[in-house]
Order: sequence, then structure tokens, then C-alpha cells
Amino acid sequence: MLLRQMLEIYDLLDTPQANGDAVASLLRERGADDVTLHTISTDRGSTDCIKIIIPGRTGKTVGGGSPTLGIVGRLGGIGARPGLIGQVSDGDGALAALTVALKLAEMHRNGDVLDGDVIIGTHVCPDAPTIPHEPVPFMDSPIDMATMNEQEVDERMDAVLSIDTTKGNRIINVNGFAISPTVLKGAILPVSNDVLDIMTRTTGHMPQVFALSQQDITPYGNDLYHLNSILQPATATPAPVIGVAITVEQVVAGCATGATHGMDVEETARFAVEVAKSFTAGHCSFYDEDEYQRLISLYGGFERFQTPGNAD
Repeated sequence: MLLRQMLEIYDLLDTPQANGDAVASLLRERGADDVTLHTISTDRGSTDCIKIIIPGRTGKTVGGGSPTLGIVGRLGGIGARPGLIGQVSDGDGALAALTVALKLAEMHRNGDVLDGDVIIGTHVCPDAPTIPHEPVPFMDSPIDMATMNEQEVDERMDAVLSIDTTKGNRIINVNGFAISPTVLKGAILPVSNDVLDIMTRTTGHMPQVFALSQQDITPYGNDLYHLNSILQPATATPAPVIGVAITVEQVVAGCATGATHGMDVEETARFAVEVAKSFTAGHCSFYDEDEYQRLISLYGGFERFQTPGNAD
């Protein structure tokens, strides 16, 4: 269970004074030795980008060859002050990712060391702006998507889980979380059976998968509709990416307060920890390599969908 870790992180985030330094201090205190912070300011405000590396027993950080999992907590901001008081729904991506970081740090200190490294990236902003979006408003961010990807997506990641609140839509209608098909270098691939098995085990329910359109995996800024930013990390890496959407039955705006469901966030974080254990040990595949190579041999590469395309 990760309830204690989630509540500790939540208490740090649900305040107008929320910042990366406080989160980093807690993580270092609990066993995370490699924590970096970058504060980025723009004319829309500032945010603290935080990256945590939990080394594996035979991970790349110690010269080993075990695969590295990336976990991205994707969001615009954890709060929309001064217009709204309290943590917004959009902040659940950061809450889940940082809960994972705290749990893995404590596990590492206690001797439960994973085989490979895990890299967690997100950002902390308690006063982000909002923007219009259908069917409900989105949270905006002080930094643009390219900067966010630059800070949170690491070239050392061999696969990525992108965790994002995904409640402002009409296509995912469950309380809990849902996963996406695997996205790899511009291609939408079949859903990973290994990841489905982990989801079933951790939730005790049949797995939930949400639909993707081709537009959803293209970069922001091309004037195409996107479900949200959950698959934007896939535009910035050659590694396979799976979206992990924290969901509800009814449409809820990303800027809504009082909309964080603790058990759903805990379940999402616990799932991510289990994927990290299995993937870094080489027991979980995000896609079928042979099938992917066959797809490429038949139809060519899809990397153009990782670019802005022909837009001026």
C-alpha cells in the first residue's frame, strides 16, 4: 500500500507554498540520493521541474545492463491560484509520480532494490493558469510542452509510463485508471499484455484501456484536437510510451478542486511501482519487437507523427 506516501506528498502539494525544494527535501530524507531541481520562469509564471533517479542493483547508473523505466507525472499545474483554492484535479499526475518516487526511495533504503534504474520526472506549480477547452477547461502551464518534455523525458529511459489526470472527456467512463495502447516512434501499437496482467493484479478488476486517435500522439501546437497531454512524452523519445490515465465516470475539469480521489491515485501509483519491478527485471514488455519490425518493413516508419508535420 502507498497510502501513507501519497498523503505525505499530498500535504506538501496542497498549499500555496508548494515547491520543488520541499518535495526534494522529503525524498532525500527518505533515501533518494539523486534528486535534481530546475526552476523555470516565463511570463505565465514559474514552476519547479524535479527529476528523481532511483538506482537499480544492475542498472545503468552502476554500469549494469538492466533496462530503465521512466515515469512521467504529466500536468499543467497542481493549483490554479489565486482564482481557485486547493489542489486541482490536474495535479494528480504529479501526486501519483511523486508517490512512486517516495515509495521507491524508501524501498531502496530498506534493501528492496529493483534490478534496473527508475527515473521519475514531473513539475510543481501551485498557481498555474487555465485555458479554454471542450468539453471542460484545461489547466495551462507556465512552461510550454517542448520545455516540459525536455525536463521530464530522459534519453536514458528505455520505456515510459506517462501518468496524467484524464477526466475532461467523454471516452473514459470509469473511476480509477485506464491505460493506452503502446505508442512507439509515431505508431500506435497493440496494448501490452504484460502491462494488462499487472493492471489486473493490482486492481483486482478487468483492465481498462482508453482509445487513442492519431492526433493524440502528435505534438501540441499543430491546431489538432488532443485528448490531453498524456501522450506528449511519446513525441520526444524513441522509447515506447504507455499513457496511464487517472479517470472518473463523469466529466470533471482539470481545474476543479476537491476532485482528487485518494484511492484512485494510490492504485495508480501502486500499479506503476509493480510495472517498474517487472520491467527493470526484464519480465515486462511494452510491445512485440518482431511485430513492430514487420510493421515497419510493410509500411515504413511513423516518426513524422512525432514532428509538427507541414505546419508553418
